[in-house]
Amino acid sequence: MGLEGFYDKAKQSVRLETDRPHVLRQMIVACAKGGTLSIMGVYAGFLDKMPMGAAMNKGLTFRMGQMFGQKYIPMLVDRVLKGEVDPSFVFTHHLPLEEAKQGYEIFKHKKDNCIKVLLKP
Repeated sequence: MGLEGFYDKAKQSVRLETDRPHVLRQMIVACAKGGTLSIMGVYAGFLDKMPMGAAMNKGLTFRMGQMFGQKYIPMLVDRVLKGEVDPSFVFTHHLPLEEAKQGYEIFKHKKDNCIKVLLKP
């Protein structure tokens, strides 16, 4: 976790930071010179302690944006139903719908190496 991790956790506990900047920091440090960082997900707040000097010196390109679900979800669901795409590998946890609250907590806090929770009716 390190010093920056404790710093982030402290800021998140008092609601001064909403996102997970450690992921972006690791991406910047790990990316090769002239590389491109593709940032998926939602980063809505302010982030502290970004190694922008490293990003500048490496000449990194940042590509980011949100998925337009309304456009792509119908086509993706159709492909899953036809058996062309199998998304099952991404689900690390399977829970009944009645345990949705617990599933969200597991996902939110990344407990038990959670990536995605599949809720079954």
